[in-house]
Amino acid sequence: MSFGEGLAAWIRLEQTDGVGQETARKLLGVFGLPDNIFRAGHAALCKVVPERIARALTAPISETAQALMEKTIAWIGQPGNHVLTLADADYPRSLLDTADPPLMLYVKGRLDLLSKPSIAIVGSRNATTQGILNAEKFAEILSQAGLTIVSGMALGIDTAAHQGSLRSRSGGSTIAVIGTGADIVYPARNRTLAHQIADEGCIVSEYPLGMPAIAANFPRRNRIISGLARGVLVVEAAAQSGSLITARMALEQGRDVFAIPGSIHSPLSKGCHQLIKQGAKLVESAQDVLEELGHYKLAASSAAVAAQPSAATDAATAQLLSVMGFDPVDANLLAERAGLDASAMHAQLLALELEGLIEMLPGGIYRRLG
Repeated sequence: MSFGEGLAAWIRLEQTDGVGQETARKLLGVFGLPDNIFRAGHAALCKVVPERIARALTAPISETAQALMEKTIAWIGQPGNHVLTLADADYPRSLLDTADPPLMLYVKGRLDLLSKPSIAIVGSRNATTQGILNAEKFAEILSQAGLTIVSGMALGIDTAAHQGSLRSRSGGSTIAVIGTGADIVYPARNRTLAHQIADEGCIVSEYPLGMPAIAANFPRRNRIISGLARGVLVVEAAAQSGSLITARMALEQGRDVFAIPGSIHSPLSKGCHQLIKQGAKLVESAQDVLEELGHYKLAASSAAVAAQPSAATDAATAQLLSVMGFDPVDANLLAERAGLDASAMHAQLLALELEGLIEMLPGGIYRRLG
C-alpha cells in the first residue's frame, strides 16, 4: 500500500491518544476507512467515542505521528518491507477471523507465507538440550511436509524451531512474530537468525517502527503467533510460562494445541503435562501432528532419531548409559546403580556428554538424551 492510498491515515489513527485496537475497529466499523474518520467531525465522532477521544481525533496531526509516517515511508521503500492494514487484500485471513486482529502488520520478507498452512512451535527460553533437539527436529520435519513454522524468535525453543525449519530447505519456511518494531532485532544475539528469516521467511510485528522491547508487548503478540497457525505445538514449558498463554489463545481462536510430554521430574515438563490434562493432544512424533491436522503425510517415517552410542563407546560406558534411564538422576545415585567409584564414573559421563548422549543439569544432575 502507498501513502497515497491512505496508509498515513492508518498510522495517524493508531497513534492518536486514547485510540487502542478495540476503539479503532469500532470507529472503522462506523466510518469505514481512517480518512473518513478524520473527516467526520467532532459531533459525529462523539456519537461513537468519548469526547476526549473525539477531540484527539480532530486535533492536528502530532509530531510523533508525522515522524513515524516519514520513517515508515523510508522503510517500505526498501526491498522486502511491507505494511498491511485491515483493509489490504494481503492481510492474512486467519488473523481476520480472530477476535482481536491487529490494526496494522509490519512485514519484512515473504508476504506469501502469511496465507500458507502453518503451525506454531513455542516453548521455554531456558530450554534443555533435549528440548532444543525436539524443537529443531519437529520443525524440520513439519516444514519438509509443507507447513510454515511460526514462532516468536525468543531464545531457546523459538530459536530452535526457526533454525529447524530453515534447515529443511523445502516445503514450508518460517515466520517470526516479534514484540518490537520490525526494524529492531531482539534479542540481539539472534541478529544473524533474524537476517536469515527476513531473507527466506518473514518477520511480522504489529508494533510501529522503532518500538523497543517492552515486557508487556510480548504476551500480547502471542495471539498473532497462534492466530496465524492451524495449531500450536508446545515443546517445553514451566507451570507458569508464556507458552501457556499462547496455548490458551490458540484454544480461544479454535486452533489445535499439541504438547510433547517429558519426565515427571522436570520443571519444564509441568506446563506440557498441564496442557495434556486439559485436553491438548499428546504427541511423540511429527507424524502425530500431521495426522491430526490432516492432508499432510511424510514420504517416509520421520520419527526423531535418538543419539546412539558410537563404536568408540566402550562396553562400560554403554552400560552406564543403560542404567541411567531417561529420568534425571544425580551422580551419587548413578554411581550406586552402576557400581562404579566416582572418578571412573565421571570419566565415562564426560565421554557420553561429549558424544551428545547425555546432558548435565544444574546441581550435578544428569539426563539421557534422545
